Amino acid sequence: MSTLFDLTREAPAAPAAAGPRPRYRVAGLDISLTGTGVATLGGTTCIRTKGRRADSIPNRRARQKHIINTALTEIGTVDLACVEGPSHASMAQAGHHDLSGLWWCLVGALVDRDIPVAVIPPMSRAKYATGKGNSRKAAVLDAAQKRYGAILPNDNEADALILRAMGLDWLGVPLTEVPDGHRAALAGVQWPDREAVASR
Repeated sequence: MSTLFDLTREAPAAPAAAGPRPRYRVAGLDISLTGTGVATLGGTTCIRTKGRRADSIPNRRARQKHIINTALTEIGTVDLACVEGPSHASMAQAGHHDLSGLWWCLVGALVDRDIPVAVIPPMSRAKYATGKGNSRKAAVLDAAQKRYGAILPNDNEADALILRAMGLDWLGVPLTEVPDGHRAALAGVQWPDREAVASR
């Protein structure tokens, strides 16, 4: 199994051939301190938390643990977890340090459970949803609702749904067909070993 430090890129899988379609358990995860979006076969949800700049370290850690434990419960046992990668454009924002810690703790917990992890850059997520890598979250939300017929209350859940859809598409069982220009976004993702996912 390749590790998170393997920076090779796999080509997208060919569309599935006719015949029985394998059933993969794929989760999408948009990690956030204020609203972590999770998408699974059972639907989408958002883990809401609030914090203050003056919070103590134990309080900040308790907040992280709540998000991690709730997300892991929502995800359960899956064949692939598709996680949105860090947004380097927001590194100067308040809370970035805590968010980085949360990201690594949650991804580490997935790895410790032997769940293969795909890291999807924000621009790849946007491109898969809308065809444009610089699309804003509102455009991704609108595209996700229209393409998948989903009722999504916020952009966190929309992002998670798109991440899950990308993982299923990479495995050859897309939620629905998307234009080739959108699907090209799969090439920019850090995917795990495909055989490790397919053999679970």
